[in-house]
Amino acid sequence: MSKNTSSEIKLTPTAPAALPALKGLNLQVFVMIAAIVVIMLFFTWVTDGAYLSARNISNLLRQTAITGILAVGMVFVIISAEIDLSVGSMMGLLGGAAAIFDVWLGWPLPLTILVTLVMGLLLGAWNGWWVAYRKVPSFIVTLAGMLAFRGILIGITNGTTVSPTSPAMAQIGQSYLPDGIGFGIGVVGMAAFIVWQWRGRMRRQALGLATSSSTAAVGRQAITAVIVLGAIWLLNDYRGVPTPVLILAALLLAGLFMATRT
Repeated sequence: MSKNTSSEIKLTPTAPAALPALKGLNLQVFVMIAAIVVIMLFFTWVTDGAYLSARNISNLLRQTAITGILAVGMVFVIISAEIDLSVGSMMGLLGGAAAIFDVWLGWPLPLTILVTLVMGLLLGAWNGWWVAYRKVPSFIVTLAGMLAFRGILIGITNGTTVSPTSPAMAQIGQSYLPDGIGFGIGVVGMAAFIVWQWRGRMRRQALGLATSSSTAAVGRQAITAVIVLGAIWLLNDYRGVPTPVLILAALLLAGLFMATRT
């Protein structure tokens, strides 16, 4: 009994030491990453490698850039403990209005963009007024907006497709950057991002705040640069960086600036 008891006493201190390491692992993130990798490998195998081709990656990024642009704005809504269910319907309404201005009315592209942005600002302010000043829950306001915007879109277009758009309008969503320009923007953007990261790190150190080790910071930035520049190189192998992806990157930087400096 005494031998067993002494051995148990010696082993007990080692258990708590392992717990912080396990608690520090974000299992949800690893499970999500593993699931994405498995899905990518599965479709790559099914399509004989076409899934990871430059053409397919370019199409996926171009199509999902629209959702990413909406997500940039939704981040600020969510962190303020609100929700916007009407964002997709509002985007559809504004897209339909822009198509009408371009195809049916023949407006020049700058005027179409300006009027569409003003419409989006007014519709967003309308939703925000009900939430901020009338104290109506954002779920109710944006649910009503979702149904209203969808109905208005069907009404103004008669449920038909408005096409064909002008070549200038098509350039926004269907054009590609030349190889040299896309890669040059990527290099300059990554350099500016790294400088901004190190300036933030130096400010935190000057204020006596906790910062990660220099090795970890350099490692993260190197991995980020490899991923970004590698993606640009892959896209250049097809037609170049899609213009919507460039717009998304610019909005991401603007959103990051607003989140950290305002």
